Amino acid sequence: MLCKTTALVAAAVLIAGAAPKPAPPKPFAAAKAPAAKPAPAKPATAPVANFDARNPASVVELLNAGGGKAAIARKDPDEVLVTVASVAANFSLQFAACDAQGRACKAVQFDSMVEAPGPSFAQLNAFNQTSAMCRGTEDKAGKPHVLYSTLLFADDTYDHFRTQIAAWTGCIGEFRNFLKDPSAYLASAP
Repeated sequence: MLCKTTALVAAAVLIAGAAPKPAPPKPFAAAKAPAAKPAPAKPATAPVANFDARNPASVVELLNAGGGKAAIARKDPDEVLVTVASVAANFSLQFAACDAQGRACKAVQFDSMVEAPGPSFAQLNAFNQTSAMCRGTEDKAGKPHVLYSTLLFADDTYDHFRTQIAAWTGCIGEFRNFLKDPSAYLASAP
């Protein structure tokens, strides 16, 4: 059941910039014309100055630098809500256990409502059993949501948080695939 989770983590690592090592040349290979050079790698977005994953403003800056449209929507005594519109999806981040200034948050939950008919409770429960990282829920209006949560630490780097975003994007994709045909998705789950 954790195969899909493993695939999500592997995809997140690849998206975050890890590239596979080229295979070593075969001994005694016949001479061939030189292979075309691969296109130069697209440089990663420049890190946000003084990035702090525990500070919602830093995360907003990171998401905006990556092409999203993120903004702080609400600050409560110990929570900060960030809304995001991106190519992947519209979603929110709820930072929790923050200090009085809305920083030094201890956790964040990513949440995306998916505009699709909701699955049955049994199907939603079965989806949750196929993933260690992504969770499907249904809100009070019966709309399906996909969630991903992580703890935040002072030593979380810019690249580490970009990997969290890549894992989150993978969750959105998996949940959408599930909602297209819950029965078929679950039948193919290990």
